[in-house]
Amino acid sequence: MLEGARELPDSSSLARICWRKCALDAVCWPILGNHDAGSDPNRITEALQAKGITVLRNRSIPFEEAGQRLWLAGLDDVLEERSDLDLTLRPVPKSEPVILLAHEPDYANFVSHYPVDLQLSGHSHGGQVRFPLIGAPYLPPLGKKYPRGLHRIRGLTLYTNVGIGTIRLPVRFCCPPEVTLFTLRRMRQSS
Repeated sequence: MLEGARELPDSSSLARICWRKCALDAVCWPILGNHDAGSDPNRITEALQAKGITVLRNRSIPFEEAGQRLWLAGLDDVLEERSDLDLTLRPVPKSEPVILLAHEPDYANFVSHYPVDLQLSGHSHGGQVRFPLIGAPYLPPLGKKYPRGLHRIRGLTLYTNVGIGTIRLPVRFCCPPEVTLFTLRRMRQSS
């Protein structure tokens, strides 16, 4: 998730940044977040798609590796009321695993009622500034309950990444930036 798109000169600059990040032998499927609302989300999407980057806006795509398939689903921004989880999950067969990219982590309470296995979120920056014993003095809407780390909500696993960027002030305290790597493994069938 890239923050600060509205501060870039135009959406093609965002596409170039994303393209460079994705060119590191990795496949990228970005989603939009609340800071993209300050720009034109359609222009951002078109600029990324012109570079061959698929933006997941209320969309699911199958991902196959070594004969195994899972679905990667991405929501449009929840705070801007552009998300549609029913539409997003419509093409997904009920028995197949789903990883959902949803910018706002607290949406997991709603998502936990759907057949989603893992939700990956950002948005909160972990609070960005955290004081010992007190925590973060400010957390954004839909980023207060699960601002960072791993959580279980009913059958859903949620991971909220604090990211590498900042908002408002370029300061972090007791909340170091992070990049998280997940290794997915097939579960063993019980006999």
